[in-house]
Parts: sequence; C-alpha cells; structure tokens
Amino acid sequence: MTVTLSATLAANEDIDRRRRAGERVLHLAFGEAGLPVHPALRDRLAAASERNGYGPVAGASELRTAAAGYWTRRGLITDPELVVSGPGSKSLLYGLLLAIGGDVVLPVPSWVSYAAQADLVGSRPILVPAPPGEGGVPDPDLVAAEVRRARAQGRTVSSLLVTLPDNPTGRLASPATIGRLAEIARELDLMIISDEIYRDLLHDPALPYTSPAELAPERTVITTGLSKSLALGGWRIGVARLPAGAHALHRSLLAVASEIWSAPAAPVQDAAAYAFGEPPELTERIERSRRLHGAVAGAVHQRFAEAGIAAPTPQGGFYLYPDLSHLRLGGSAEITKILLEEHGIGVLPGHAFGDDPAAARVRVAVSLLYGDSPDERLTALNSPDPLRLPWIAANLDHLTTGLKELTLPRHGAVRERRAALVPTPCHG
Repeated sequence: MTVTLSATLAANEDIDRRRRAGERVLHLAFGEAGLPVHPALRDRLAAASERNGYGPVAGASELRTAAAGYWTRRGLITDPELVVSGPGSKSLLYGLLLAIGGDVVLPVPSWVSYAAQADLVGSRPILVPAPPGEGGVPDPDLVAAEVRRARAQGRTVSSLLVTLPDNPTGRLASPATIGRLAEIARELDLMIISDEIYRDLLHDPALPYTSPAELAPERTVITTGLSKSLALGGWRIGVARLPAGAHALHRSLLAVASEIWSAPAAPVQDAAAYAFGEPPELTERIERSRRLHGAVAGAVHQRFAEAGIAAPTPQGGFYLYPDLSHLRLGGSAEITKILLEEHGIGVLPGHAFGDDPAAARVRVAVSLLYGDSPDERLTALNSPDPLRLPWIAANLDHLTTGLKELTLPRHGAVRERRAALVPTPCHG
C-alpha cells in the first residue's frame, strides 16, 4: 500500500515554501482555525504540566465527565462511561473505522482523510454524492441502492459517515435529510459516525441542527474536539460519544487505542476538561470566533459571486466550495495550479475530496486570512468589523484582483485552445 501525505498538509507546506521564497500567496488551502489560544487554557495547561503519567486509555475521568456534560447540555444525555478520548478526533475516527470494521459509506465531496483512513484500515469506501444544495452527508435516496449493490457483491458494509456542518462545502445537512438517513441506517443495520467538530461554529446559531444521535441513538457515534472551536489543533485532543449498550464497540475502540496512542497527553486532557465544562470566558471566545469565521467566509463568498463564480453559501466553519468549471480551464488540479502559480491564490482541488477530477471545484479555507501575527489575529477576533482591518481588507483585495484576472479573457489563443480541448464536466 502506498500512503501519500495528506493533501491539506502537503498544500500547507508548499505554500509556506513559496512564501519563504518571497512569493505573495493568499493562503486559502489549510483548515486551521487561525486564532490564538485563550489565556485561561494556557494557564490550565501550564498548571498541569507535571502530569506525566499515561493515565486511563479511555481518558481521565474529569475529561470524560466534562465531555458528557457538553453533550447533555445539547440534549444528548451522556454517560461518561460511553466517552473515549484520543489525541484528536482524527485519531478517534481512524480507531472507529478499525473497531467497526467492514466498508464505509462516505459523502462526496468529503474531508480528505476519511477515504484515506478507510484505505489504511482495508475498508473500501462507497462514495455517494451529497444531496443537491447540501453537504457532509451521502444522499439518503442513493445510499440504500449502493449498499445493497455492494452487499450483493459479497462486501460487508458496516457504517456511514457524516460531517455536520461540512468540510469542504461549509454546508449543514437539513433535519429532514438526517431523518431519512437515520431511517436507512436502521433499515440496513449501519452504524453512523457523526463528525461534529464544527458544530459550535455555525454562522447562524438559529439554524436548525439535528444530530443523528437524536434520531438513531442506538447506532450513532459522535466525534468532536477543540481544534476548530477553540483553535487547539496543535494540542491534539478529541472525544467520542458511543451509543448506550455498544459494549463490544467500546472494548474494540479501547483495544485499538491501547495499541496506537495509549492515552492522550495528560496536561492537555486537563485543559480539555476545563474547556468542555464551557466556562463563560470560553463560550464567549467561541461566540467571537463563530462571528469572525462567518463574517470573513461571507465576504470571500461575495468576492467569488462578484467574479461570476458560483459557490454554495457557507453556513458553518470556515470553508466554501466554489465551482469554476464554466471557465473551461481544466479540472480541479489545473484550476488549482493556475490560481496558485498565476494569481497567488492557494486552494485545494476538489478531487482531493473525492470529487470528479474533471470538475473545476476547489475547497477554500478562509481562517488564515485573519492576520500573520498573534496580535493581528486577536485584533480580528475582537473587532466589531473585522473586514475593515487593513490586513484583512488587503487579503480580500488580493483575492478580488486574482479572481478578476482569472475570469477576464486572457492569453487569447491559449485560453481558446484550452476550452476546445476540455469538455464541459458533469456536475452530477
């Protein structure tokens, strides 16, 4: 098996290399929250720095209890014994694929690591497009037929995975879609893995949010972490909520964890327990983060729209998913290369997310536009109008200029020749 570097990490390293060489590159390729650590979290981490023992595989009881409280406050009464922590939700997702076994149904497009992790554990992902206008879930109307077809071929299909709200599209699946998906999962006896790491970053907190665990609690595992809501990606901490009665899955996940990561870092667990307790200073920080992500994502979406480039309106997190196929400059790899090398705009190609390579769709992450220094990023976080800050305004101007240059007739015969050679992609 050949394992390649994650597309997001590879793009991040490439853009950093170009910037060190003096190139002006707008970094829209890396899904990092882009904000400073709250001082209260730094203090908790420092105070716990002498905790150097391994601790329980499932995580410290304080962390599991705090995470259980986090879900209970969201209407999902949770027993701390059903919570397992790990070094990031990414590790927990990998452990769950191993523990559940069989093949997994994934939405298209979906986060780059889902299919890669499935390949690593020997699972063959079944890729099902998201419903039109939605993201993060496989279309319920297509799932049943795909699963039955795979099972008729002798494959074992055990689970399906959703992301609420989604990376890469920034969209949130509707309650009706989640309801239909829960019914199909029950009918086909599928576990649902619900990645809800962006849940607290909905741009409009009044937007209806339904977790599959509300409708199919007996078969839904939820994963989350602090890398997005509190910008703690480098601290590597996540938690999973298992269904009541899933004793075999609990044992299997702990067995996997014991052989891969033993236990999350003890000082980080202490800080995470404090964070999942949701003290006022941290809930206020998340609220500010939510507003900043929404404002900048909305402004970036507007710049694409003004350039005549369609993109679903982002609803959560810090992503959007424009479609540049109408420019007929090639597929996602070609348009990504043109944006980076000719216009200084770094994005990720849609094919990295399982999308049709012939379609020129790209994933845009706005969270590294907030500033190049901790002071700038903190100022953006606290600003009542971050779009007026000179460095954010300059970044948006750079984007506007690049998109305008991209969409204007350019290089005459070269563009015409490209258009003649590239068929219009299917948007299925």
